[in-house]
Amino acid sequence: MEKLTNQEEEMMLIIFQQGKGFIKDFIQKMDEPTPPYTTVASIVKNLERKGYLKSTRYGNTYEYSPVMEESEYKSKFMSGVVQNYFENSYKEMVSFFVEKQKISAEELQEIIKLIEKK
Repeated sequence: MEKLTNQEEEMMLIIFQQGKGFIKDFIQKMDEPTPPYTTVASIVKNLERKGYLKSTRYGNTYEYSPVMEESEYKSKFMSGVVQNYFENSYKEMVSFFVEKQKISAEELQEIIKLIEKK
């Protein structure tokens, strides 16, 4: 699947939260100031073209829904991040966040406990 722009990513998160809906439904979930209807419609059409959404036609309007679960999307997104930025190494990713002081020792202990439970 094609990589998403920041606007597309934000829209996908709204659509995952909504589940399915029409353009006007998605606009209502957006923070102020909301972009024009045509801008949102264009972003949604791009998401459909890229294979992230499917649509059902009702008269002159379309209802959109994601083609995958949010967890599947997150998994694919994170796999891409690890592959592209951390040489396909989750260890490198964790080391990066430790060095940048984004993960505390307590959080690392929690991660270790989660790994040991599996």
